[in-house]
Amino acid sequence: MIRYGLPLLAAIALAFALFSTKRLSTVATAAEPVKTPPQAQFESQLGAVGLIEASSENVAVSVPVPGLVTRVAVAAGDRVPKGAVLFQLDDRDLRAELALRQANAEVARARLAKLEAGTRPEEIPPAQARVAEAQALLDDTLTQLRLMEAVRDKRAIREEDLQRRKRAVESAQARLEQSRASLKLLEAGTWKPDIEVARADLRQAESQVARIQADLNRLTIAAPMTGTILQCKVRAGEYAPAGVLAQPLILMGATERLHVRADIDEKDAWRFKTGGAATGFVRGNSSVRYPLEFVRVEPYVVPKKNLTGDATERVDTRVLQAIYVLPKDARLYLGQQMDIAIEWKGGTAK
Repeated sequence: MIRYGLPLLAAIALAFALFSTKRLSTVATAAEPVKTPPQAQFESQLGAVGLIEASSENVAVSVPVPGLVTRVAVAAGDRVPKGAVLFQLDDRDLRAELALRQANAEVARARLAKLEAGTRPEEIPPAQARVAEAQALLDDTLTQLRLMEAVRDKRAIREEDLQRRKRAVESAQARLEQSRASLKLLEAGTWKPDIEVARADLRQAESQVARIQADLNRLTIAAPMTGTILQCKVRAGEYAPAGVLAQPLILMGATERLHVRADIDEKDAWRFKTGGAATGFVRGNSSVRYPLEFVRVEPYVVPKKNLTGDATERVDTRVLQAIYVLPKDARLYLGQQMDIAIEWKGGTAK
């Protein structure tokens, strides 16, 4: 048993180990890809990643001054003409200021109109009557002074009374001259420098009204172009900050023809030739493809921003951006990515 049993058990264990190893080993099989990759379209081509955008490029609408949003007049998907109201900021304080400035302008306008109209005819007779009254008063004081001076015996009058009569004559003379000057001023009409000063005051008041009106107009955010609202991320009651935002308040663009912005890796930029044929493949269904027409190339190489999610993709890559236009019947969405194949025929890049 000892002589033949142990070798027999060892042989059985070895057979079991070989059987288990063979049965549990993984069998390699050919796996189908989750999605069919784009097929080569040209004999020699460049690969690029494209992002669909508006033909006008995507316009991020901002505000010139921060403020509280009181009304939003559009929604995503609306088509608006140039100058259409998009949303409104709170303008209550400026409207109150505008009413005050307009009132000041009306006062200045009325003052100027009064000066330009000149003297009223009804004002002349009262002024003439005042001159006649001053003349009569002067004559009376002169008569009293002569009577007192005609007394031969100076002891019959006091020197104080005589001096008082002389002062009364001088006062009556001054009042007569004042009345005559006032009458002459009325008859001469409005002085031209006074009219110029009034006109300057009116211009200043109107300028203040125009400044407040301009500030009011800045609070009404209008469409800078005719296009479609792509995103509307602002609501009534929210605070709209000014400046460049990570999330635009409103994103819009011209969508009659869609463009594709192709990012060509800088290591392939020397191979790119303007005007070459290109084909765009829809992400997720490479059988849907569209011929692309070259529009322009932006000659400044920029850091790559459109990421594909590939594990081997480098985020520090710089790319040359070429713009292509899609066919009119392309059923795609703005912001959608495409795989771009660009023909390369060799030679020196232009």
